[in-house]
Amino acid sequence: MAALAQATFPVFLLLLLSAAIAFVDGSSGEKFTHVHFYFHETRSGPNTTVANYKNLTSTPSFAYIGVFDNYLREGTDPSSTLLGRAQGVGVFAMPDGRSGLLTATEFVFTAGKYNGSTLTMMGMYAAAGEVDRSIIGGSGRFRMARGYSLSKVISIDDLRLVAKFDLYVKHY
Repeated sequence: MAALAQATFPVFLLLLLSAAIAFVDGSSGEKFTHVHFYFHETRSGPNTTVANYKNLTSTPSFAYIGVFDNYLREGTDPSSTLLGRAQGVGVFAMPDGRSGLLTATEFVFTAGKYNGSTLTMMGMYAAAGEVDRSIIGGSGRFRMARGYSLSKVISIDDLRLVAKFDLYVKHY
């Protein structure tokens, strides 16, 4: 019996080592995808895609919540190919005169190679410079997604906001 245990122990170690190598080298089925699109928000007019609820506290200038259902497009032109929607909320607070806007966004892809899939992003938004936020989940093609998003406002005025998004995602 002891001889059998001694003979099978090296085989067990070899199997354990093979499983560890497969996990470390990425052959576990994990993929990496770069997703690029433009975020289009209509800020006023009959087709507004964002709504703000103000006066959440006794101090009206302290905070507000914004809800949005914006377009994801292939380009900066509002008539470029529609790829999906960006649906979510933004919570704005200004306790000490400094502003912060926490966003929770679900990117819902309705066309192209990601049709039927979603990515979930969360993090702080800033109107100036490049913004880095976390990808914390996904569905469909992006099941168990994690990664990061880099975005930058391309143009902004009273009517429209357009931002460029690059998402770097690991998923199964």
